Amino acid sequence: MANLPMQASNMKKIIMIAFSSCMLTVASAQTQFITKGRVEYEKKVNQHKPLEDDAENIWNKERMKVIPKFVSDIYELRFDEKRSAYKLKKENPDNKYMMWGSKPTETDGVIQDLEAKTTSTQREVFENTYVIKDSLRNLEWRITDETREIAGFECRKAVTKICDSVYVVAFYTDQIAVSSGPESFGGLPGLILGLAVPRLYTTWFATKVELTESTSAQLNPTQKGKKVSWEQLNSELKKSFKDWGSEAARRLWIISL
Repeated sequence: MANLPMQASNMKKIIMIAFSSCMLTVASAQTQFITKGRVEYEKKVNQHKPLEDDAENIWNKERMKVIPKFVSDIYELRFDEKRSAYKLKKENPDNKYMMWGSKPTETDGVIQDLEAKTTSTQREVFENTYVIKDSLRNLEWRITDETREIAGFECRKAVTKICDSVYVVAFYTDQIAVSSGPESFGGLPGLILGLAVPRLYTTWFATKVELTESTSAQLNPTQKGKKVSWEQLNSELKKSFKDWGSEAARRLWIISL
């Protein structure tokens, strides 16, 4: 009977050690970074915004009456620690598109090779299909202290520019340790789950994140078209858009995403 207090004390120690071990295991699991998965984004475009500066124009008034203010479609990003593939998942059958470049195509897509630091983008432009092969975008991101929750992940805000003057706002999570995102964006210390290009009145926000492993075929979709670099494509398109005035720049911005 004299040994009972000692036995009880030893039992308490064993329980505490086991409990501490369990807590360390849970904490370790929670701090593990995600490196494989699938994200669905809702891409949303405000079609009326470009017309509002000249809203009294009779033609613009009529267009805004019959064309919805917003159109949205679902895109998919599959990724692992070495590669990501972005493409249209589901087009909204109720959409009525006003602006050129807003209607998605099933063949458009972006493959980012994070290991080789290259990107391959398929784009339909007018009646031509291009495959733009180049290095990953070298974007100068400015990371801020602002945060927001997207699809259950805490994301931090970052800002950059494309085409010299077009601001881009991104929200990335370092819980997903893959430097990629929608379209050809990336270069941040985590996956981009939210994106906005104000001058194009367009946003992309993740609505679903699945921790799933993609097949090799899903991460390496076939791309066909005229092979060019971004510089070659811009030079070619500037010639095509030379008589389009200020509209030419906006169309180049859309293609450059």
